[in-house]
Amino acid sequence: MSNLTLIILVFSVSYFIGTFIEKKHYRSIREREARMLTIPMLNHSIVPEPERVIHTELVSGSVVIAADYFKQTLAGLWSLFGGNIAVAESVVDRARREAVLRMREQAQDAKMVIQMRIQTTEVSAWQVEAVAYGTALYYRE
Repeated sequence: MSNLTLIILVFSVSYFIGTFIEKKHYRSIREREARMLTIPMLNHSIVPEPERVIHTELVSGSVVIAADYFKQTLAGLWSLFGGNIAVAESVVDRARREAVLRMREQAQDAKMVIQMRIQTTEVSAWQVEAVAYGTALYYRE
């Protein structure tokens, strides 16, 4: 009986701490996204007003996000049946949004970022790396 109690305890602690950390991270993401709205990001390579550009720079942001043990177990069970694994989507969403924010923070003095790309990679089981990169354009006033 003590093994079952230990398993339930581990899952419960993992669930509550993981949920707390995820909510805190999403709150941080939303706050930082609201502050960074002034930097336009475009996925094409056309430079608006090229005669005013004084400097370009490669900017990037990367992050590795891991799922908590509860989500890993739940997703593993769900994958037996197939279909959409919603608990895994939040890990990928957080990684992508965080990578874009880190890139934007690196380009905070730029007029805009063009050729913006995002790549995601599985680092190991339930760890996702996201990399966002682009070209920051600095304009003459």
